[in-house]
Amino acid sequence: MTAHRIASREEWQAAREELLRREKEHTRMGDELARQRRELPWVRVEKEYRFDTDEGTRTLAELFGGRSQLLVYHFMFGPSYAAACPTCSSMADGFDGVLPHLHARDVTMLLVSRAPLERLQAYKRRMGWRIPWASSADSDFNFDFGVSYPGELVREQLGPALDDPASGLPQMAAATGTDVAGYASEGFGSSAFVLDDGAVYHAYSTQGRGVEFLMGYYPILDRAPKGRDEGNSRAPASMLWIRRHDEY
Repeated sequence: MTAHRIASREEWQAAREELLRREKEHTRMGDELARQRRELPWVRVEKEYRFDTDEGTRTLAELFGGRSQLLVYHFMFGPSYAAACPTCSSMADGFDGVLPHLHARDVTMLLVSRAPLERLQAYKRRMGWRIPWASSADSDFNFDFGVSYPGELVREQLGPALDDPASGLPQMAAATGTDVAGYASEGFGSSAFVLDDGAVYHAYSTQGRGVEFLMGYYPILDRAPKGRDEGNSRAPASMLWIRRHDEY
């Protein structure tokens, strides 16, 4: 017998109306946050970053592809990885379909990782993706934007957690074919850039749960009766259920 509260249709309707009031508040707050996000000041990118792409070496300005806005997803695929992060992979599954709509609004979106381009290309073929993917292997781009970290800093910051199965790190490192310190030296995030009169500006970045707007399955699961079904934890270990789409 279910332990969930059971109600009459009238009781359900009353509870739903109260929840709807709060959902509308949440929507209006989201609109306000989006406005504030757009009003953040820009920072000019002075360093001349270079990336390896399918079309050859490109500067950050050239990654815009003729558009004025660039969204970068900092994808966890480090130099020591044999395969990309499963969670990042689950997110990228949904990117291809939105690209034409972003392009129509003057936005280019692509992935950036530190693994060599050849390894990115092979993995992209395996996953069946079309989204552009650039390697920042020969630049400081990932470090400067806070999504890659020196190995000694990782060991200093994480300490015992590197070997603690409860942290989820050993399992995720194994899923990418590298050691735990090598896995944890890469982070994930999203950054937005603007190209204006030939100059590139950094407009916005987010990490952690801030990238959930790119995880298309989470808003869907949030509306399923059991939700995400990850318990109350938001630690990395709670996401160990996520696999690459060809591994379920």
